[in-house]
Amino acid sequence: MRQQPPPPPLTEAEAAEAEQELGVSLPPEYRDYLREVSAGGALARLERTERGWWWAGNDEAMRALLAVPFPHPDSYDEADDELAAREPRAEAFEDEAAYADAWRAWDDEAGEFEDLKTAGAVVVQEHGCGFSTLLAVTGPLAGTVWWDGRATCDRIVPLSLDHLGGARPVRFAEWLEHGSWALLPPDWPRHPSTPVVPLPAAQLRVRDERHSWTS
Repeated sequence: MRQQPPPPPLTEAEAAEAEQELGVSLPPEYRDYLREVSAGGALARLERTERGWWWAGNDEAMRALLAVPFPHPDSYDEADDELAAREPRAEAFEDEAAYADAWRAWDDEAGEFEDLKTAGAVVVQEHGCGFSTLLAVTGPLAGTVWWDGRATCDRIVPLSLDHLGGARPVRFAEWLEHGSWALLPPDWPRHPSTPVVPLPAAQLRVRDERHSWTS
């Protein structure tokens, strides 16, 4: 089967319209990609749908959380532990119905908490088995790229070139050059990794002096 060509880049008018409708300013390096390379390609496509601009494959229910700053995983460790400790236990209830009601209420709260972990971010790549790559769109971490591994280890971790030296999350252009699997922590299983897009960052007009990020 012949491979479909990637969608064309967005026009400046389309990119501006998407930002206005979504209520966010897209990270500069990512915006350059959308304007100069493709609206999708190897990434989830940003497209205009019947319900407005959104990313293909992303949960529409997360639209309301897009403008909320993406939280660093360290910021909710204690809350995560506290919520887990409150999970209802069957032996604490006199009947099954009361336990079921309490567990459903807790599960609803846990689901809302999980959604907040990816507030302000979008899935830019799916990797199967529940794994995905996230791009932070809003907040102090905007423009950085993260690995959602909650399907197996309940962790969101930075994709980084220096996990042993502080694990600064890579910027979008760095991620394009390396691919997610090459940027995972050392304790993560190794998989072959190739550049997301075989283009030098210079072709995106990415310049450190224009698009800098500090930890």
